[in-house]
Amino acid sequence: MSQPTSTPPVQPPNATTAAQVAGQSSSSSARTAELASLKVKLREALRQFPDFPSPGILFEDILPIFADPVLHESLLRCLELHILESNGNQKPDVIVGLEARGFLMGPSLALRMGAGFVPVRKQGKLPGPCDTQGYEKEYGTDFFQMQSDAIKPGQKVIVVDDIIATGGSAYAAGELIKRKGGELMGFVFLLELEFLHGRDKLPAPVYTLLTGQETKA
Repeated sequence: MSQPTSTPPVQPPNATTAAQVAGQSSSSSARTAELASLKVKLREALRQFPDFPSPGILFEDILPIFADPVLHESLLRCLELHILESNGNQKPDVIVGLEARGFLMGPSLALRMGAGFVPVRKQGKLPGPCDTQGYEKEYGTDFFQMQSDAIKPGQKVIVVDDIIATGGSAYAAGELIKRKGGELMGFVFLLELEFLHGRDKLPAPVYTLLTGQETKA
């Protein structure tokens, strides 16, 4: 006697696609909520020193983040979440860190994302053949350098630093990357002095993790 066969239920058209979209939306919402929560913790960890290093300057001290392993991990997670969310889960091939505080987070972030790390340094600090790019500072011109073989054509690059002010140093780094054929995915900073409009100089998307500078009560 033959056994009755069961027919799997027919999925309505586009049911799979709709489920995938719903899953992606849920994942994105979870990431957004996690990012917002982590940002609050990081902001609270910053210390401010008025009139340092000169009168009229409110100095933001980010070093407490690196002194605490939990906060350090939170910082790396924040940067990772932003990069993935902003680039459709696409990871960079290279993280470029700017001298000097970009070195605090750049290597760890690169390791976390399976990317290489490349430093951009003041002129005369790197050995071997280097490319040089000048940039304007408040009182004259300075120069950044990158080793000539550090970036390969077509590599996707994220630039990281602690703060964007006038944008001159970040612009110089971007020019060095483009000169080597790298593809700039964006610039990522912890803080921004918005009144200086530094982001207007940069040739790729700019993201500030903790938005602009805030005065604590």
